[in-house]
Amino acid sequence: MSKPCRIASVLLMSSLLSATALAREDAATQVQPLVPFASTEGLERLARTTAKPDFAPLANQFEAQATIAFCGPTTAAIVLNALRPSAIETPRDRSRLRPEDERYLPKSLELTVPRHTQESVIATGKKTRAQVFGEPSTVNGKVVRDGGYQLRQLDELLKAHALVTRLVIVDAQTAEADIRRDLIDNLNRPGDVVIVNYLRTAVGQAGGGHISPLAAYDAATDSVLILDVNPSHHPWVWMPVATLIRGMRTRDVTENRGYILVQTR
Repeated sequence: MSKPCRIASVLLMSSLLSATALAREDAATQVQPLVPFASTEGLERLARTTAKPDFAPLANQFEAQATIAFCGPTTAAIVLNALRPSAIETPRDRSRLRPEDERYLPKSLELTVPRHTQESVIATGKKTRAQVFGEPSTVNGKVVRDGGYQLRQLDELLKAHALVTRLVIVDAQTAEADIRRDLIDNLNRPGDVVIVNYLRTAVGQAGGGHISPLAAYDAATDSVLILDVNPSHHPWVWMPVATLIRGMRTRDVTENRGYILVQTR
């Protein structure tokens, strides 16, 4: 083989090896597919796993978020209704009633039911309804527009409702093994709940930052069941733990996203 041919052959082999390495790297970092809960595979995962004591209480109290900005308070309402902390009185939200609703009913009849709602949760928090919808506020002398809830703001809201929490911000220093242990241990125990905050685009979905509770863990596929509170656009899904961690290890307004471990006192 002539020298030019040998050089061409070496260059071709080097190019092929580089392409193969890049393909392997892309495959390793590619977001794994999410499995819809309502699919045959999704239902089979729930049936076979034992790490699901939170599923029934959360599913029994589940509701969809009323607006695009309410994923945080909706999740808080579901968790509060599921855990029912005895240290706080369950509210009766009358915000959805109209004056004429009680016109023909006995005065002694109360139309509302004792239940935490998205509206009642917001009403008792530091963040106003207008701020949740993006009203500018002043923070450390700077005017900021901060719609929805950051994870730390939601943590403060849960604590104000007599819940015990442990907030974990998933940054570059947070070990994946520690995150995995926290999630799996919690999902194996009754009486406590995990709330996660992740970036949808980082897990293969369309949209921005999102908050929802976890309900189960399937060891065979190393995936968790997310009870997405925006089911009209994103139905409940089984998400690989590694994918969820990738979604949590993303930047929000002031710090990274993460998760909250919640229980009653």
